[in-house]
Amino acid sequence: MTVKPKILIIEDEPNIASFMSTILASNSFTVLRASNGAGGLMLASSHCPDVILLDLGLPDMDGKEVIRGIRQWSQIPIIVVSARSQEYDKVEALDLGADDYVTKPFGTSELLARVRTALRHARSVTIDATVAQTGRFTAGELTVDFDKRRAYIRGEDAHLTQNEFRIVALLARHAGRVLTYDMLLRTVWGPNGSSDNQILRVNMANIRRKIEANPGEPKYIFTEMGVGYRMVEGD
Repeated sequence: MTVKPKILIIEDEPNIASFMSTILASNSFTVLRASNGAGGLMLASSHCPDVILLDLGLPDMDGKEVIRGIRQWSQIPIIVVSARSQEYDKVEALDLGADDYVTKPFGTSELLARVRTALRHARSVTIDATVAQTGRFTAGELTVDFDKRRAYIRGEDAHLTQNEFRIVALLARHAGRVLTYDMLLRTVWGPNGSSDNQILRVNMANIRRKIEANPGEPKYIFTEMGVGYRMVEGD
């Protein structure tokens, strides 16, 4: 099963939102839409998209408040897509934590290029140069393909669900480091997700069943009791 990158559009102008949605959907992205800041913040926290496309002139709040709200809990790439072309608007949005700024009107190719760049940058921030270049993490018989959003074991698709892949990809990006339960829960399920580790344990049990030869004696993902999980270092 291919897991498509998820893009959240926060835009109150229906024609522009539909235009962006059509472009992204036709290029193998999953699209979420919100027409105001409050709805955008809710979808961001509940779905944890891979990239956010954000208009600044929203009906209920300035888009800069949305940036502030998201940056309190996540480094999800945010691309501002706005009719505001003044330099101070761009500088303020970028200083608040936006990753890129596209001025309306824009073309199809430009939008797709900006999204692809944001996805690449998000991947390369926390992984080493080799993995950033190849788009893959490999440890023994396990391969995590960040571009295809799939994990393979002995060359065969492990058939991870979306959340299972997000967990494995996050651990692979930080291979060798312990990621706490809270960090994993917050990143995968958002700030409003469950704080109960049980949902994480269930997902981890399913992941190990799919990638480990012996789930009781894992080779790839180790439990640090009472703290979190750690991915074995890559080859």
